[in-house]
Amino acid sequence: MELPSESEKHTATLTTTNSANNLTNTKFKSTHRSPLKQYKRWILILATVIFFILWISPTNFLKWLHLYNRDPKIVIILAANVGGGVLRWKSEQEWAIERLSIQNKREYAVRHGYGLTIKEMPIDKRYSHEYRESWQKVDILKQTMREFPNTEWFWWLDEETLIMEPTYSLEDHIFKRIDTIVNRTLDGFNPLEMNVDSAYVDYTTPLDMLITQDCGGFNLGSMLVRNSEWTKLLLDIWWDPVAYEQKHMLWEHREQDALESLYANEPWIREKIGFLPLRSINSFPPGACNEFSDDPRYFYKDHDFVVNMAGCNFGRDCWGEIQLYQSIYEEKNRRWYSKLFGM
Repeated sequence: MELPSESEKHTATLTTTNSANNLTNTKFKSTHRSPLKQYKRWILILATVIFFILWISPTNFLKWLHLYNRDPKIVIILAANVGGGVLRWKSEQEWAIERLSIQNKREYAVRHGYGLTIKEMPIDKRYSHEYRESWQKVDILKQTMREFPNTEWFWWLDEETLIMEPTYSLEDHIFKRIDTIVNRTLDGFNPLEMNVDSAYVDYTTPLDMLITQDCGGFNLGSMLVRNSEWTKLLLDIWWDPVAYEQKHMLWEHREQDALESLYANEPWIREKIGFLPLRSINSFPPGACNEFSDDPRYFYKDHDFVVNMAGCNFGRDCWGEIQLYQSIYEEKNRRWYSKLFGM
């Protein structure tokens, strides 16, 4: 067996030395990578999560994390007529209106930490034999007050409404300005020509009910009710079947006419009800109150809080009106990335 020559030994030694140096350099590089490369994977994961949150909307993300208020000071009440009412079943467009309305209220409630309760009124109603369908508004208010005993205010909204300015909180838009925007008497606007004042009324007491008026009188499609003993007593009297049985043939607008009658005749009720401007929580589309089409007090304008398609079931196109205001809502409230990418 031949022994390696000196030159072969020298070459082998150089090869071994170079391999060791290369291994050392590789270890050095692996342990001294730049911070960006070292955390590249985590940066990509974090960026993906942030984008996903923005894409699904921050409000839904907070809802998934259950960070919204479980004992809210304000609860929104939305009655969904799932069964289609007493007289007929709902059409496909009416189902679509219901879905849009519920989603609209849900996003707003989550955004501001309010509660939302959706009260279903199935076709076999407790009082359908009396055709007392719309009167269930009073009964639902009573039920919801028992369900949320610690809530301070309840906001009733009819199904054919859309909140157009989701950034407006009720605290900023209504309650912090209540002394400047609420009229405690009928002297500013009195479409029913009731007596403006009444004896034994104390207008210094805190308000427990905030409603609006339209061209036909009291409008209860969007109203605020405080959780108080006064409210509970009012609801009991309002819902009393004795008055209903005596007057239901005369009260064309049912529960609204009943409240108007109580307001006109009971000082203790009058002193606790305040009137908000219609457009503060209850703007109308052009088709409603069309005999007053030139009156700016009634009809929706940009930056109005809520639009109510009141009376759209009587000779108007509810679905067309909802679609119109939904498109305005979406355009006004598009997210920055939607505008950036033309989505």
